[in-house]
Amino acid sequence: MNDTSAKTGELTIIRTYNAPRELVFECMITPEHLTHFWGPVGVSTPLETIKIDPKPGGVFETVMVNDSDGAEYPNRGFYVEVDKPSKLSWTEPDVEGGMLTSLTFVDLGDGRTEVTIHQTNVPEAYLSAEAQAGMQSSLDRFAAYVSSL
Repeated sequence: MNDTSAKTGELTIIRTYNAPRELVFECMITPEHLTHFWGPVGVSTPLETIKIDPKPGGVFETVMVNDSDGAEYPNRGFYVEVDKPSKLSWTEPDVEGGMLTSLTFVDLGDGRTEVTIHQTNVPEAYLSAEAQAGMQSSLDRFAAYVSSL
């Protein structure tokens, strides 16, 4: 499911992963996991560029690197809520509007986890078809990675 609206600057994506909730949550706050899937296809996120302090006010930083030309895309956020293993949220003050991302993790009771990603103050460029395709490819990479564990 994918619901975007440039008028409100909001985005909601719901995905189901074939992995237990605790593992899905851990993958989202552990650099050694994030390095395997963070970013769209064609981009790498080197382990040494990931800084995570999963507590309110703690930092969430990555640098994605374009595999073909080496261009770097730094990302910096600060955790607002860390409620293990059910919710993560962070704000990105460097993104126009101060984008807020919230992830909720629901145990479906059969070894699968439903993750709802809700973003507010999303810049219009992030809502474009190209940006959304990149986001979906990153989520596909995560699905393949977490299923392999």
